[in-house]
Amino acid sequence: MPPFVLMTLLASGLLGGFVHVVSGPDHLAAIAPYAVDAKARAWRTGIRWGVGHSAGVVGVGLFALLLRDTMSIDIVSAWGERFVGVMLCGIGIWGLRAAFADRAPTHSQGHRGHSHGHRHKHPAFAIGTVHGLAGSSHLLGIVPALALPTNTEAAAYLLVFGLGTIAAMATFSTFIGLLAGRPGVRSVKVQNALMVSFSMLAIVVGGVWFCQGI
Repeated sequence: MPPFVLMTLLASGLLGGFVHVVSGPDHLAAIAPYAVDAKARAWRTGIRWGVGHSAGVVGVGLFALLLRDTMSIDIVSAWGERFVGVMLCGIGIWGLRAAFADRAPTHSQGHRGHSHGHRHKHPAFAIGTVHGLAGSSHLLGIVPALALPTNTEAAAYLLVFGLGTIAAMATFSTFIGLLAGRPGVRSVKVQNALMVSFSMLAIVVGGVWFCQGI
């Protein structure tokens, strides 16, 4: 493959990963409650989600490359959608509980500032991984990779697709975290309103995804 064509293809993979994240309401709904809680460090949660998502996509993609003609990724995607729906509802319930918890403003802000880094580490990665197994990730990530002539080129496409998803979610979570951390938004009342709004969105989107996977 000529270098120019290869570079164009890889750039398309990077853009595809970015578009895949920002065009999926389930992705944004999954990370928004965590980003509100994390505030200035929300970018870390976004990166962990993106790495998990990339791991899911790459895992399915490499498996599909080995079984190009015998595996249907639609089955994996359908089951992944159900898990995504359940986890989104779980995130929404967690967010609602956090919003309605009876905590004093100073204790709430201090506790969140010290604990969110550890509390969000594993859930964000796990949720991103399941997202990588489900939905339209195979349309923009795996299917184009399978169309490439060699496994090396396909693996390179999957890699840059993953980098695009990481960059997109880190950008989105940073934006939400900075918004939640602004002086005029840091009051407990406003923080809880943001948390409730994003949590309800997560529950609604999660219910839709679960029904789609049935």
